Amino acid sequence: MLPLLLVLSLVELGSGLVLGSFEDELLRRPSLLVLVPVTIGTAGNLGSILAARLSTAVHLGTITFSLEDDTLVGNAVATAGLAVSVFPVVGLGAWGLTELTVGATLAPTRVVLVAACSGAVLAVLAIAVTLLTTYVAYRLGLDPDDVVIPVVTNTCDVLGVLVLFGVVLVLL
Repeated sequence: MLPLLLVLSLVELGSGLVLGSFEDELLRRPSLLVLVPVTIGTAGNLGSILAARLSTAVHLGTITFSLEDDTLVGNAVATAGLAVSVFPVVGLGAWGLTELTVGATLAPTRVVLVAACSGAVLAVLAIAVTLLTTYVAYRLGLDPDDVVIPVVTNTCDVLGVLVLFGVVLVLL
């Protein structure tokens, strides 16, 4: 696990550098600043929930890693549905918190749209990373409980920053 954790630490460092490059934009639009940790955390949580469910299915021997597998597809769809329902609320909460503390510089619809679009993209990416990592761990004979969650949370941190700022560049 040590080599994996070292690689993931370097990946996190890259995420911090990307975040630092958007510092001026974040300071100009505090609602986006509030969205950063919540978006990253929520994406990591969604991936972790899926990872835990798939790891349990691996241990129970109830998963086949095929598109006809109800456990696999059902959990992926549930994760996507959770993301689509949670991220707009996250956006509205970020806008509301910013409005209460410093005064929002963006309309609530803009912040909700950024959060919802980021969340939808992140859900797809988190599902893909989780499925791939769980499958690779399974094929290599590794315990998915030990491997998948650290990989998914770190990867979602990086993807969260990249996706959020990609969506901001496209929509704002």
